[in-house]
Amino acid sequence: MTDAPDGRPRPPVQWRRRGTRALVAARDGSVRGWRWWARSWDRLVAALQDEAPVGPAAAPAPSGPLIEQRDAPRLIAVPAKGYVYSFYVRATFAWSSPATMRAEVLSWYVQYFQPNAIQRLTRLAADAARDLPPHRAADLEVALQQALAEDPRWHYQRGDIVITCRPDAAVRLDERIMPALQPHVDRMVELEYQFEEQLRKARYAEHLSRQWATILSDDADDQDVADARDQLLTAQREAARWITDLLRRHGDHPPDPPTTPPIPAQPGPAPPTTD
Repeated sequence: MTDAPDGRPRPPVQWRRRGTRALVAARDGSVRGWRWWARSWDRLVAALQDEAPVGPAAAPAPSGPLIEQRDAPRLIAVPAKGYVYSFYVRATFAWSSPATMRAEVLSWYVQYFQPNAIQRLTRLAADAARDLPPHRAADLEVALQQALAEDPRWHYQRGDIVITCRPDAAVRLDERIMPALQPHVDRMVELEYQFEEQLRKARYAEHLSRQWATILSDDADDQDVADARDQLLTAQREAARWITDLLRRHGDHPPDPPTTPPIPAQPGPAPPTTD
């Protein structure tokens, strides 16, 4: 088929040329797309096989074991005694792997195993919280820390890959119970401060009385000095008993009462003699 008299191709020839150019462009695009997919697939396979990717974008793997720390996505709620209030556990997991594993592979395994670790920690917290009143969050945290110390490393395996997890937990009170506890806590803080203040004053007074007793014992010939010394020693013994009672009421083990260094008895003035 020939061109038209004006030199332009006839319509069938024009459409055939356009179709040929479109097929060539589609073929070239498919080849480029296939090459891109092949390169991406090779990088993915190399990463899953713990091998460095090929190409200029390859980065050296870090030396030593990999560690990835992740928090639980939300606080873990476990019921307190009575199942009205709850404790809330903030969980953190430190995941590690052999030195040959790449970071993106470790992240995949962490994402895969972390729900199992959260479930295990939830069971531990629920068992420890079942018999605790809702205001004893500190006791639950201590119990959890002791349980985790007995088994500090959790191991998870998929195929030949073993991942290690070190869990950690902190416990918070239920916000609904905080308004009821705050007046009691404020009162306890005030009493604790008063006790410490009284204890400091008592210890300082006892220290001064010991010093004065020593000074007066060195010059006990005078009757007035001897009387002052006896009164001071009596006050010192009363202060020692008061400190002991104060410590016993505070709940500590009763300390040994402070002992007063022995002071030799001084003879009083001789009675007047009669001729």
